[in-house]
Amino acid sequence: MSTEVDFYELLECERTADDGTIKTSYRKLAMKYHPDRNPGCNESEARFKAISEAYDCLKDPQKRAAYDRFGHDAFRQGGGGAGGGAQDFGGFSDIFENIFGEFMGGQRGGGATRGPRRGADLRYDMEITLEEAFHGKATDITIDVSAACDVCDGSGATRGTSAKTCTTCHGHGKVRAQQGFFVVERTCPTCHGAGQMIADPCGACHGEGRIDQTKTRTVNIPAGVDEGTRVRLTGEGEAGLRGAPAGDLYIFLHVARHPLFEREGTTLFARTPISFTTAALGGEVTIPGPDGVRHAIKIPAGTQSGRELRQRGAGMPVLQGRGRGDLVIRVEVETPTSLTARQRELLEEFRATETGKECPQTSGFFKKVKSAWV
Repeated sequence: MSTEVDFYELLECERTADDGTIKTSYRKLAMKYHPDRNPGCNESEARFKAISEAYDCLKDPQKRAAYDRFGHDAFRQGGGGAGGGAQDFGGFSDIFENIFGEFMGGQRGGGATRGPRRGADLRYDMEITLEEAFHGKATDITIDVSAACDVCDGSGATRGTSAKTCTTCHGHGKVRAQQGFFVVERTCPTCHGAGQMIADPCGACHGEGRIDQTKTRTVNIPAGVDEGTRVRLTGEGEAGLRGAPAGDLYIFLHVARHPLFEREGTTLFARTPISFTTAALGGEVTIPGPDGVRHAIKIPAGTQSGRELRQRGAGMPVLQGRGRGDLVIRVEVETPTSLTARQRELLEEFRATETGKECPQTSGFFKKVKSAWV
């Protein structure tokens, strides 16, 4: 018997990890165990294949939901079901319904009525500024959405009447027929999968139980959100058909490009030019943060271009957590392009007194050049 390792353990993630955490962990492990980095190592090759299989499953929302529910059995014929017992037919249609039923609005259970399907989820894209991502905000959005019919209270039937169980499929919403050794399943042609029939449909919604409306909803954006963060409003999506539960509304956040900062997680980076005298003698620069506070960062004497100086706790807040990231400035030493006569005179005096010790990297470079030509 082969031992199956949990996909989350393979990727070294908690079962509650978000998509970004799973992706980051996969990349790190893939780099570590890639066959090109471990030539001839069968163990590394097997580990690489295993983590690739795990990520292929967990990166897909539907596959991940199926795995969370049934484990490895979700992807085997005949596997996955309440109590591990035998299924009605043990065929592919039952397996598919078990795994993906919650996404397709289906229901299972001994003799249970299939009923109308859950409403569709909706997506709304919202752009916010870096400052709004830092502080969080509450804002109103307007959406066009199908809502439950007020006239029939979402039932689809004229007030005072009700839907009846379909006599063709007996409420299952599907019918099955034997063809040789196979059982073929298809949507009920009478009720079109609803499992119910309405003899006297509502005049306002024409039997659907929902009508199109324009709604305004308040969205609370927490502090620390990043590009691609999703905010879910439960039950604010499309209304379900004939009284079925509504779907959800997902707000996808996009952070507008900032003129000063670049962001990596909770860390903010700022390209900061300084004069060559400040780089040589040392000094201080002041950076206004997204929190409205001016952060003073000391420049050590002898600072070179490309050096990164870090102000801890001055970056973005941790989403749904405590603390803040860091503010990092990337120094770029600027060479003056316009000098007065006096400034040029002072620089000429400095050059005349140079010994080579002032700029060890420059002198070391030219020593290497000289030795290369000997």
